[in-house]
Amino acid sequence: MENKRQRGSNAECLAAEYLAEKGMRIVVKNFRSRYGEIDLIGYHEGYLVFVEVKYRASCRMGSPQEAVGAAKQKRICAVADYYRYTHGVPSAVPVRYDVVAVLGNEISWYRGAFPHWGRY
Repeated sequence: MENKRQRGSNAECLAAEYLAEKGMRIVVKNFRSRYGEIDLIGYHEGYLVFVEVKYRASCRMGSPQEAVGAAKQKRICAVADYYRYTHGVPSAVPVRYDVVAVLGNEISWYRGAFPHWGRY
């Protein structure tokens, strides 16, 4: 029987494969810092994309994308800022924040799911 962490990890692998098939070049999986974690980081259509992957077996507890609220968005943006700083990503490189919602076996990709919160 899968535990919650295994299901999340499986959903992240599915999302990475899905995004790669759609043309995204994944460069980092599970980037962690003292500010938090970002599930996937990649390049797509000229953007540096930070991706949050959310899995739900059903909508009983709400849809997966609804789980990425303002507090989570702010945390993702702080981690993204840290990543950009530590990896020397020029501020001229456009950034996008996407959410991949995995509901059972169905995958939905929300491009530009939320704006940047923070300094940049």
